[in-house]
Amino acid sequence: MRCQRSRQGAVAESGQTSPANRCDLWQSDRVQPQPRTNGRGTGRAQATRAGLLSAARDVFAESGFADANIADVVARAGASVGSLYHHFGGKADLYLALFEDYQTRQEERAAAAVRAARSDGNLHDPAELFLAGAAAYLAGCWEERELSRLFLAGGGPPGFELIARRRYREWIHVNANLLRADEQPLGETLVLVLTTVVAEAGREVSVQDSYDDAMRLADEVLELIGRISSPAKAT
Repeated sequence: MRCQRSRQGAVAESGQTSPANRCDLWQSDRVQPQPRTNGRGTGRAQATRAGLLSAARDVFAESGFADANIADVVARAGASVGSLYHHFGGKADLYLALFEDYQTRQEERAAAAVRAARSDGNLHDPAELFLAGAAAYLAGCWEERELSRLFLAGGGPPGFELIARRRYREWIHVNANLLRADEQPLGETLVLVLTTVVAEAGREVSVQDSYDDAMRLADEVLELIGRISSPAKAT
């Protein structure tokens, strides 16, 4: 599975989009969406929220969480401090909302890639389906490299590492289902290794100097994953 073929944008790492299979680990930590109402006010509120998230993306990417200034976010968004606190409650919630949105897009990219691979009729092997999702995930790491660098570098508000770790554990669980880990020897260990490799590769892909370099690295990682996940095919 070549990463260049996932240029539509590449984490869920599962082939399913149902709530039960998505990495819904936020629970009490999750930033809840604003209630929807009818009328023009809803459109303005959504536009304000989107503008704040877009501005926050730039500010957090440039300064990191600790040094980011709410005033800079508000100024870039052309909004008010009051509107930011209305939608997000503060800097920490804004960061978490940005993280959630990013993870959701990654989930949808990988899930779409797995669905497409299945519908092709040519891919049925769990390892090949995993590679399809992994390729989409790595392409997404490059496409949204500013956010990928930000979140994969660590930092964030207090408790963020725990939230990210829970998300990672959910990713492993979904991959275990996709790869049918319970049907093969050392299956759970294999899933842990493969998921870790993809996550670390995503970090490296996001810091490459060019698209070509990023996709070359992604393809090499995918080739190695293919050998690890299907050793019989590599011999």
